[in-house]
Amino acid sequence: MVRDPFYKRLGRHKWQLWIILLSWAAFFYGGFITGLVTGGTFLEATQFGLSLLIWGVFVRTVVVWHQTWAVNSISHRWGYRNYATDEDSRNNFFVGIVSNGEGWHNNHHADPRSAKHGHRWWELDTTFLILRLLVLLGLAHDVVMPNPRLAASTRASLATHEYQNLPTD
Repeated sequence: MVRDPFYKRLGRHKWQLWIILLSWAAFFYGGFITGLVTGGTFLEATQFGLSLLIWGVFVRTVVVWHQTWAVNSISHRWGYRNYATDEDSRNNFFVGIVSNGEGWHNNHHADPRSAKHGHRWWELDTTFLILRLLVLLGLAHDVVMPNPRLAASTRASLATHEYQNLPTD
């Protein structure tokens, strides 16, 4: 990303700040105009615009931050391990669901380049499902899949005492 011309221009010209401010304005004015068009008063339209701005931008941002922090804290403390890695990463079911698959953190640490974090059938990874859709539509390519040797090592590690209580496929 550092070498990508698009991101270089964003950083050099401070466009990211203008993009953020324009998105905030789009949320507010989108709500404001919708409020007026649907027969609301100026005050009601302003309230609806502010509601969209607060819930669609600020609250959503805080929720996403907490999801990210949960992945990097809860998923290093509680959960199960599919792979023997050299740190304490874990797969946490709750975090995996609310973070769209990012909570399968042990899987990610075992194969960090892979776009697919859910390695077992019950590990729902909606981020990867959306990525697959983008591939089918021709909008994404060169997606890195899990290393096939990793699946074989998982089956072998399940036989060890540390991983005996994990469910198998």
